[in-house]
Amino acid sequence: MGHDEEHERFDREIEAMGVRIKDADALKVRADVFDEVTLIALYKLVHKKLISVIGGPISTGKEANVFYGEHDGRGIAIKIYRIRTANFKAMTDYLAGDRRFASVRGSRKGIVFAWTKKEYSNLARAHDAGIPVPEPLAFDRNILLMEFLGRGEVPYPQLRNAEVADYGVVYRQILGYIERLYQDARLVHADLSEYNILYHEKPYLIDMGQAVTLDHPRAGAFLIRDIRNINRYFSRYCDVQDEQEIARAITGGQDRER
Repeated sequence: MGHDEEHERFDREIEAMGVRIKDADALKVRADVFDEVTLIALYKLVHKKLISVIGGPISTGKEANVFYGEHDGRGIAIKIYRIRTANFKAMTDYLAGDRRFASVRGSRKGIVFAWTKKEYSNLARAHDAGIPVPEPLAFDRNILLMEFLGRGEVPYPQLRNAEVADYGVVYRQILGYIERLYQDARLVHADLSEYNILYHEKPYLIDMGQAVTLDHPRAGAFLIRDIRNINRYFSRYCDVQDEQEIARAITGGQDRER
């Protein structure tokens, strides 16, 4: 079966389930993204009436593709982890030190499913702690549904591309998020940078699949790395605080791995 026939079959199957496909051209990557496993997960989510519209890609990457979607008129982000190209080794390393997922072994598929569940769980913890993150809505296999952060169908820009009126204020807000994440959600983001923060009137943290609990053996090192990344970015625009002092204030002075 050729690509076009494959795409048409996909469209027919999805539309037969009552999902409207917006912007069919933008879904051209689907042969690559929507393998058998992903289609099953998509069907499950559609059957639960959690997706009513699938639109074009918001972002495409090695690890995951994110599509715009709608559920009852509300914008959602449909994040699909790519089983074939996901960074299996890195995922395994992050999962291994996490008590919640330490028992996960085995196949590439199993690891990616665990990772999807982990991002859902991390977002839920952060959201419950009042940190601006996309609210997680549901997950199935390698698909995560969450609130869409944007206007219309346009996502909020990454911090590095955003117009920021007062960098000092935003810098302090982000340090506040890191602290609340640590103290209230008991998590370290572990990949924080100007790429994983969206900005619209305030910063939002995204991409939390790799976030770790505080009992992870590298939690302290990841915390320092997050602070260092934020300091590196903001030092071009405003005064930044000493990274060790920030870390001490956040951890309550516990002498964690540097």
